[in-house]
Amino acid sequence: MSENPRPRRSVLYMPGANERALEKAKTLPTDALILDLEDAVAPDAKVEARERVCAAAQSGEYGNREITIRVNGIGTQWHEDDIKAAAAAKPAAIVVPKVNSAGEVRQLDEAIAAAGGDGVALWAMIETPQAILSVAEIAAASDRLEVLVMGTNDLVAELHSVHVPGRAPILSALSIAVLGARAANKVILDGVYNDITNEEGFIAECEQGSQFGFDGKTLIHPKQLEPCNTAFSPSEKAIEHARAVIDAYEAAVAEGKGVATVNGKLIEVLHVNDAHRILGLADAAAAQ
Repeated sequence: MSENPRPRRSVLYMPGANERALEKAKTLPTDALILDLEDAVAPDAKVEARERVCAAAQSGEYGNREITIRVNGIGTQWHEDDIKAAAAAKPAAIVVPKVNSAGEVRQLDEAIAAAGGDGVALWAMIETPQAILSVAEIAAASDRLEVLVMGTNDLVAELHSVHVPGRAPILSALSIAVLGARAANKVILDGVYNDITNEEGFIAECEQGSQFGFDGKTLIHPKQLEPCNTAFSPSEKAIEHARAVIDAYEAAVAEGKGVATVNGKLIEVLHVNDAHRILGLADAAAAQ
């Protein structure tokens, strides 16, 4: 990822069949939007929703929010037409559910290219046991693939597990997914939190996701935006420490010293690199 990456702290799903929701999204403090043609749209509304979502993506009315379109999955009756229409609309990215293999990533890459989707990125949803076991290969399969998106609801269901505070049943899967994303230098987003009335639980899960190394979180309701942006933004304390690390290291180098310390702790190049990453995230978030 670049030193000053595009922030994807908050990524809000918006139902493609709901015109009012698409209009409201133009004013929401979200880093990115997923205009949804899959789960949020009934079968008899798929075609109309596709037209509405593609028009929204082309409108230029969403400011600096990153606009993506989630198509219906590979093998569904709507998938190919969704890909063609979405690629022609030129959103920032096309989001594809239930991507299970590197071969599917390459298939999607070719389909987007064939539909004229130059400059359109691919986001792959990781939401099955097969995907978790193949996540490193999936992440590395294509340069067009920029972001992995955890589909934790589907993953819990396929594992015959349950949603519990702390997410113990899927912690290993979350960790494997982050490892796969980082090995391929890709962005990775945490899955949604279902209980929109439980702000305390949501904040705790955001903090957990940030600690795991996720770049941001997918959301299902606008009320989740502010706490999510806060959780995935560097704190003032982290920013101050990053600046101190860089200053101490540069001063040590200028003095010909091989060692620098901050608050009594040894500073190495890896700490300096991470400090630059933190400041880049802070600058990108402030520019939103």
